Amino acid sequence: MTNNSCASACKKLLCLITNSPEARCANQRNAPWKRRAAERRAAMAREISKMLLACSLLTSATLCAQDRIVRLYEGPAPGSESWTYAERIEESGPRRIIHNVRNPELSVYPADSEVANGAAVVILPGGGLRILSVGDDTQAMIARLNAHGITAILLKYRILQVDPDAPPQRGPSPGNLPAVEIVKGNANPARGDPAMDEVLEFATHDAETAMRYVRTHAGEWGVDPHRVGMIGTSAGGGVAFGALLAGDAATRPDFIVSNFGPALQDVAITDDAPPLFLAVDADHGPVTDGIIALRGIWAAAGAAVELHVYDVPTDAMNISLWGDRLIAWLGEQGFLADTKAQGE
Repeated sequence: MTNNSCASACKKLLCLITNSPEARCANQRNAPWKRRAAERRAAMAREISKMLLACSLLTSATLCAQDRIVRLYEGPAPGSESWTYAERIEESGPRRIIHNVRNPELSVYPADSEVANGAAVVILPGGGLRILSVGDDTQAMIARLNAHGITAILLKYRILQVDPDAPPQRGPSPGNLPAVEIVKGNANPARGDPAMDEVLEFATHDAETAMRYVRTHAGEWGVDPHRVGMIGTSAGGGVAFGALLAGDAATRPDFIVSNFGPALQDVAITDDAPPLFLAVDADHGPVTDGIIALRGIWAAAGAAVELHVYDVPTDAMNISLWGDRLIAWLGEQGFLADTKAQGE
């Protein structure tokens, strides 16, 4: 079996799992059966997701080549000059976790010149503003984007500083998150927490600075400055919305892709808001509610929006699941057209 046929077979099996009669009818059955069915589907979806990621990485490995790493600020990042905890990286299997980021960086992954179309995406990884998760799922995202001619730029933004000697803390599972009242699209579970408010402000500033840097260097990187979007996963989605809501035309993304990443502040837009692509797992509590609320806000404003809700566990929410539709959507929105080639 070739790598491409491997990925195709895995996708078909995942589709069968998430759209089976058992999945569709689970809500109509008694609670014990529903739990058992959900557990089986979750376990199967996780395994298939791992296979899809492996196939994607095998197929696109040659296209996923880092070109450069750029320090976002010349000196210490503004506002966090007093931060002292050293950045550290934790790796285990497909997981790669970054802790205590205080010096933001851009890692640039250009598309191969034979397929490059001038589009670019700033990738904002997730981690609840406490860590950054940049493992195999992120590498698969970069590879998929590169394969379709899109330059990928991974932003390592500032996150909460945590004493490395402090005992680790485990939060609730996605299906057991505490309720959050969604107000104006705001699904922030830590509203009013000074430390989290500060780090969100810093992360948003980093995202704005990244957008400005990419557009300034667009000609050098073969990027169209009018086709630079953002993809945010989990809290990274909230950071992307923060960059949009800051209101600076120079740092406004041309499109936003949110992978279970709700807004972390009140949202107010007009009909010229950038096109929005939303993907979320069905059982993610206030995250799901927040994503659905964003779809309503964009639709009410008359702005372009597309929403996909998947009956899968959160750790299956990666580009192997929704990537095909995303690429098609980007094409439909006009972001994959090589305007330079069309003008020649």
